[in-house]
Amino acid sequence: MDKWLGRTAADLGRAIGAGKLHPVDLTEAYLEAIASHPDAPRIYARTTPRRAQSMAMAAAQRARSGTRIGLLDGVPLSWKDNFDAAGAVCEAGSALLKGRVPAVDAEVLHSATAQGLICLGKTHMTELAFSGLGLNPVTATPPCVNFPGAVPGGSSSGAAASVAFGLAPAAIGTDTGGSVRIPAAWNDLVGLKTTPGRLSLKGVVPLCERFDTVGPLAHTVEDCALLLAVLEGGAPADLAGVSLAGTRIAVLDSVAMDDLREAPAKGFEDALAGMAKAGAGIAHIRLPEVEEAMRIAGVVFTPEAYAIWGETIEAAPHKMYAPVLERFRSGATVKATDYVAGWRRLEVLRGIWGKLTAGYDAVAIPTSAILPPEAQRLLDDPAYFAAENLLALRNTRIGNLFGLCVLTLPTGQPSCGISLMAEPGKEERLLRLGAAVERALG
Repeated sequence: MDKWLGRTAADLGRAIGAGKLHPVDLTEAYLEAIASHPDAPRIYARTTPRRAQSMAMAAAQRARSGTRIGLLDGVPLSWKDNFDAAGAVCEAGSALLKGRVPAVDAEVLHSATAQGLICLGKTHMTELAFSGLGLNPVTATPPCVNFPGAVPGGSSSGAAASVAFGLAPAAIGTDTGGSVRIPAAWNDLVGLKTTPGRLSLKGVVPLCERFDTVGPLAHTVEDCALLLAVLEGGAPADLAGVSLAGTRIAVLDSVAMDDLREAPAKGFEDALAGMAKAGAGIAHIRLPEVEEAMRIAGVVFTPEAYAIWGETIEAAPHKMYAPVLERFRSGATVKATDYVAGWRRLEVLRGIWGKLTAGYDAVAIPTSAILPPEAQRLLDDPAYFAAENLLALRNTRIGNLFGLCVLTLPTGQPSCGISLMAEPGKEERLLRLGAAVERALG
């Protein structure tokens, strides 16, 4: 069975449909791989073997009877530990929620289960999802696939590691300021940040509900397209016949291009060159509205996060990692008038963005300006943690501030991604473009 581990979710689904692969055998192979992997305790907060085995047996029965629900029926997934799974502990990476056991599944997990996908277990994450680095000394810090000793990106840190280390074919995470895209990029995966409201947040432990989104991390654009459809119970994007010929890509020459480290800059330029060679027209634009939106970020993110969690946090602040605690508490001093004014202005800026980018198929930026930092240095130096966290999330935050859907793809440079940002609600079109880029970049 080892030959199947590390394959794409779509390939596994096709093999099940062709009778070449048994869902129970596949699920057992993944559970055994998790049990024997030396880094698995840092990747999975817990597995759900009884649930997985039961779901696999049901999938096998459907495969035998010719009643498979869809292509991914019988394929296992990992789930970030902020998705409720009935009867399984869900702590969102925080000692504040230790022992929390929900009674029902999150709505997206319920949808995936109804489509025949198998829940392998829950993956470690940044504490309450409030950091982009993936460092969590409270529970566990997952590894990065390219750099031993480095953080994997967060907050969907274990989600990315579970796929990159072959312990799940794909994973489901959440993205509030970059939490799907940073770990996807730093572990050479594809990650989709969906439009706010596209996928249900019911049963998802919140961070900032106006920004929170659900999205997949996987090896391919095809897998992300299939998983988006599964999570909302719809039809997947048609990726047939994709091409970059005649497409128009805008490169955002703004704060997103400032202070790029050498490797991310090279990965981005190489990716643009590959896209241009495949027929994409590349234009450079500069939008002052981006810099203005970035200045507003501090008054719209942190107050909501602290409003949701402040009472819980202040009942036991000693249970939190100090830099994350500090990030939450920074929201306590923001005036309500500034918060309301910030959101009102942000809505205006979103309208301007839409008009100025309407002629392009996507806007491209490097997913992150930096490579994964060393975990120990982050632990030893809180100022370094704060600076690297802000820089890691700087580019991804643009997509959240403007309410966009965003796809990050590997560039071929280790731990360096390119992000394609598209207008809200246009995930299917974005996924077609991403599939064409994926083909062009090899």
